[in-house]
Amino acid sequence: MPILDAHTLDFFSRSPEQTRRVGMRLGAALRPGDVICLQGDLGAGKTTFVQGLAQGWGTLDAVSSPTFIIVNLYRRADGAQLFHMDAYRLDSLSEAEELDMESMLAQGPLLIEWPERIQGLIPPNRIWLEMEYLAEEQRKMRFKSQGKRYDALLDDLRQTLFGGA
Repeated sequence: MPILDAHTLDFFSRSPEQTRRVGMRLGAALRPGDVICLQGDLGAGKTTFVQGLAQGWGTLDAVSSPTFIIVNLYRRADGAQLFHMDAYRLDSLSEAEELDMESMLAQGPLLIEWPERIQGLIPPNRIWLEMEYLAEEQRKMRFKSQGKRYDALLDDLRQTLFGGA
């Protein structure tokens, strides 16, 4: 698997289960304040990835797309929280500001679907994941890290997926 640079990781998933497993590996490493942005069209696999991520993080809750409620909250047995935002239905940055992302980040990791719609509010340090539908069972996943914490997360993910490649 070619490494584009230290801040980029490309992965080609061959099944929904594989997409979920990649999510689980990243989710296991998340902590409060972490931001993961998920960009991709409908059917790109974002919800499948988030299901794995939330499971790896340790949620006991069922995971679904937050399209109609904007923010889903998942909980762990220890009381920790994971926030899953869908910015698709937000009409403006001021509407997004009312959601108070800072208080979410103080309490747990934040996943943002359709992040390009609220780009001005997203912290500069984050992982940005572009997902692309290739075929019925295949998805392209491009992870881009920004900031030392996210470079380390990406390095860990790279080690887990490719064993040091």
